[in-house]
Amino acid sequence: MGLSLGWRPTSAPAAFAPNDIADLIGYVRHPLHVVREKATGMLGLALGGEVVGAGESDVALVGTLPPIYPEWLGDREFCEAHGVRFPYVTGAMANGIATPALVIAMAEAGMMGFFGAGGLSYEAVERGLDEIQTALAGRPGLAWGANLIHSPNEVSLETRVAELFIARGVPVVEASAFMKLTPAVVHYALAGLDTDAAGNVVRRHHVMAKVSRPEVARMFMEPAPAALVAGLVAAGKLTEREAELSRYVPVAEDITVESDSGGHTDNRPLPALFSEIVMLRDTLAQQHPLNCRVRVGAAGGLGAPQAVAGAFAMGAAYVLTGTVNQACVESGLSEAGRAMLAKAGIADVMMAPASDMFEMGVNLQVLKRGTMFAPRGKKLYEWYAGNPDLASVVAKHGPELEKILGTTVAEVWADTQRYWQQRDPAVLELASRDPKYQMALVFRWYLGQSSRWAISGVPERVLDYQVWCGPAMGAFNSWVADSYLEPCENRQAVQVALNLLEGAAHISRAGAARSAGVPVPAKAFAYSPRPLAV
Repeated sequence: MGLSLGWRPTSAPAAFAPNDIADLIGYVRHPLHVVREKATGMLGLALGGEVVGAGESDVALVGTLPPIYPEWLGDREFCEAHGVRFPYVTGAMANGIATPALVIAMAEAGMMGFFGAGGLSYEAVERGLDEIQTALAGRPGLAWGANLIHSPNEVSLETRVAELFIARGVPVVEASAFMKLTPAVVHYALAGLDTDAAGNVVRRHHVMAKVSRPEVARMFMEPAPAALVAGLVAAGKLTEREAELSRYVPVAEDITVESDSGGHTDNRPLPALFSEIVMLRDTLAQQHPLNCRVRVGAAGGLGAPQAVAGAFAMGAAYVLTGTVNQACVESGLSEAGRAMLAKAGIADVMMAPASDMFEMGVNLQVLKRGTMFAPRGKKLYEWYAGNPDLASVVAKHGPELEKILGTTVAEVWADTQRYWQQRDPAVLELASRDPKYQMALVFRWYLGQSSRWAISGVPERVLDYQVWCGPAMGAFNSWVADSYLEPCENRQAVQVALNLLEGAAHISRAGAARSAGVPVPAKAFAYSPRPLAV
């Protein structure tokens, strides 16, 4: 039989009334005692006080809930591996929407942010790295990274950017939109592999792979394919030693499970997808023991503390947010675009063609409210799929096409030629031989420009703004309504992060108390945003 103990107050009495219990739930950084009133049998909570013998108090001690710090919600190994205080990451929103300013702010707050290098020119990526590395110079312990996006239409650019990241010492890369491993991402992952004094493989570069399908997750959770590694060795990009060590580590040690998110997404629900990929991780670990453990994080739909708490409760090593940061002041999106996001509800989203994978029929999730981009983009893909060349579309739908483009087809093609002549002339050579590819380039002009119009805030093209957005934005807007975070000008990414984490800790504490049998009122599971210090 266990030892019976009692509890006695030294200041405030134990809480048994619903409102009093709810008040104590907020003390997440303090232990809370679960107590039982002997006279009534009621369970409640107590803060502080002293533990005494069973016969010395009318209140019995049932147990003690430990403190819950936001820093402790995730996997401590994740925080140690990357040198972060919080298990919180801001994702790489492409076209520079995840700005250097956002990355710097997150690093200085003990979190990690990824620079949105996808969709930018090589020179723009260089400038972004310059800004980040200049701001963080002399502080090597701060965590940050940049995005390497799979670019099947621009393989040479993907390769050059990966080599730039290696040359510039970018510590972490968020690999996104990959459907297969490419030499570029494997080169980055394996370059600099070495061993420590104990013989453990250590990495110079870390890959955080954002995936929404188990088959893609598997590729990143396993060692790089031998044939791919051999090709990199033959090309002089990897050494024989790096190739040998690659057999003992996965391509990525961090896998971000991306559920129903803004931008590229398969719209899968987080609980089902996360469970599937965690089970896959565990199966692979048993079949092929490696030098390290793969960590699994969660992304998509994380717009309120309840969602963040749920992700950590499922076992997420870290959480990654995206759309909610797009509406923050550090975002590269225009003020007009941020204002549109701040009004979005959870149903104000729609799938539309992606410019980077247009010909493949790949879609992404965008804001529907206040813009016509999604239906117009769908119309362009419908014409592309049903016609052999641009001339056929012009003959059938010329006026409607030019209304969507906002200019003449000839002007769009001229602008497209100027762009690709500077970026990759081989694209124009292919278009000269393939009329359907030329049509794709013209339609991709609209898809690409629509994102830039939203970034620049071009007023006459507001109905064409392409703003990546998931349902999480609507949940966030509902949560911050009537709080200091409702106005766009107050939405700082670090404050958003701190409040989501603090709220998740609060809700986790309420859940722990309820699991101990305490009658926790519903109001205790709510957390309102407030200014917080790092």
